[in-house]
Amino acid sequence: MSSGRNEENIATPFVTGILSLLMLTWVYVMGKLRDLLPSVRVYTRKGYAPVRDNEEDFYMRRIYGRIQDCWNRPINNAPGAWVDVMERDNKFFQSGFPQARARGMNFTGSSKRCLNLGSYNYLGFAAADEYCTPRVQETLTRLGVVSACASRTDGGTTDVHVELEREVAQFLGKEDAIVVGMGYATNSAVIPVFAQKGTLIVSDQLNHASIVVGARGSGAKVKVFRHNDASHLDSVLRCAIVDGQPRSHRPWKKIIVIVEGVYSMEGETCNLRDIVAVCKKYRAYIYLDEAHSIGALGRTGRGCAEQWGVPTSDIDIMMGTFTKSFGSCGGYIAGSREMVGYLRRHCPAHLYATAISPGAAQQILSALKLINGIDGTTRGHDKICQLHDNANYFRMKLLEKGFHVLGDWDSPVMPIMMYHSGKLPAFSRMCLDKHLAVVIVGFPATSVLLVRTRVCISAAHSKEDLDFALEVIDHVGTQCLMKYRDEAGGREQVHSLLQSALHTNPDATLPYTSIKVADALKKGMDYVDKVLESSTDIKHAAVAVANDMINGKGMEPAGKAVEMNGKGKVLELNAHGMGGLNGNGVHHVNGNGMTRPMTRSAKKALKAF
Repeated sequence: MSSGRNEENIATPFVTGILSLLMLTWVYVMGKLRDLLPSVRVYTRKGYAPVRDNEEDFYMRRIYGRIQDCWNRPINNAPGAWVDVMERDNKFFQSGFPQARARGMNFTGSSKRCLNLGSYNYLGFAAADEYCTPRVQETLTRLGVVSACASRTDGGTTDVHVELEREVAQFLGKEDAIVVGMGYATNSAVIPVFAQKGTLIVSDQLNHASIVVGARGSGAKVKVFRHNDASHLDSVLRCAIVDGQPRSHRPWKKIIVIVEGVYSMEGETCNLRDIVAVCKKYRAYIYLDEAHSIGALGRTGRGCAEQWGVPTSDIDIMMGTFTKSFGSCGGYIAGSREMVGYLRRHCPAHLYATAISPGAAQQILSALKLINGIDGTTRGHDKICQLHDNANYFRMKLLEKGFHVLGDWDSPVMPIMMYHSGKLPAFSRMCLDKHLAVVIVGFPATSVLLVRTRVCISAAHSKEDLDFALEVIDHVGTQCLMKYRDEAGGREQVHSLLQSALHTNPDATLPYTSIKVADALKKGMDYVDKVLESSTDIKHAAVAVANDMINGKGMEPAGKAVEMNGKGKVLELNAHGMGGLNGNGVHHVNGNGMTRPMTRSAKKALKAF
């Protein structure tokens, strides 16, 4: 069972909860009083009903409108490890007057270089890549269009689409696959095809909005089970089968259980092994949404099923998107040949929506081949390992510092709990001032007492990037009173995290090392801290600079990353000369032969030799 989310993790601290409710009450009362003034009253067109109801309009004007600068921040470069955030002037929105807000936020014409902790760029394919980018350019030149300009059934299918579907099916171990042009529509348009009146959908409590929309639009009966709770799912299915359909009590035509591989607002992996066992017991179909887990979980990036050791043959419908790990757009459904053929005849996202553009399809296909090692290198596997090491290191460090962090081992999604709505804009703006781009999540996406900031880790991040982010978050989090545990409590949470890692993978290793978690736990947490600090210093001394010296466009360094032995000694440097140390250990050398002084961490690391 997933251990990342439990009552201790998500229970709002009493004092913080009271202060948050008092603040929201004060905002509500003062806003209502201000609305009584004629000068700020909002009028609608005479004779027309308002577009929004009164309470929603009040929320948009009095709360969201004042802090709107914390969301929808535009960037003007590729969303790699670092982004250029375009700066805006928010003084008109903060004034509270509708006439001022109608003028919008003005761009200042400048931008700020920020470390990107908001994009779903898990494997670093969002920026230019030495393998993928030339093939995308060749596809655009050959096909001569950016858009398919047609649906898949009306001339929008190219050889790239056909090859992509074949590669996706082979990658997942399924008979066939179908791809559509939008990730959200993959759920919202496909679920109604599978589920109609007389069908029972049993959905996880925290499933994504696209699943909720698809289930509601299907006409099926929907029941909800507690998040990741296989025993409650068993109870819901048993009662539903006994009761049958409403009124008639006839047997259900079919039952579909829908879960996610990684829950995007919790960062937790699905308790797939136990849930599959329950579905088999009651002959229920299982629909697995791997939008955030495909490419990011598992030793070879094959998602939640590989992470838990569940054969893909036990998953009836495998769904995923290409917007996270593959740096493109669209989504897929993989399953039996009969089921995919049925979708090709009935799914509106396939019949009527515009197909994925050939260039975007080629980006997915190239990234998929890189992950599979078809390019002849280990870059794809190295990216997956780097993502896992980065994610586990960052989560452990946040827990040590006393933050409430949700999520499981290897998951690249890390929600940091705030619990107080007033901390959202303060944290976001202070991080931006310190060149850190983060995403904050508040009502209505979450409960008003469970607001959070969500960090997304990428394989493109270097150890120095992560340490910079940790320093900023530690400083800003202290000022915003976001540390709800002391040092002892933080170390206890790290210990729990390491134990949960063994539940999914008994051979799990500490970040950046080959030391098994099970062996490290036997020697105590002091040993874990010592190994983690020493190993990361040595490994990233040669690699960190190479990540940001290639060409300034977020490209990954070619060749192999530095490999470690069990004692933390370097075995092999970058094989293609894209970064490393010179013979005297004095400078980093890039691919053009230009040198750069070593960082302090690199000099410190050399002392370990």
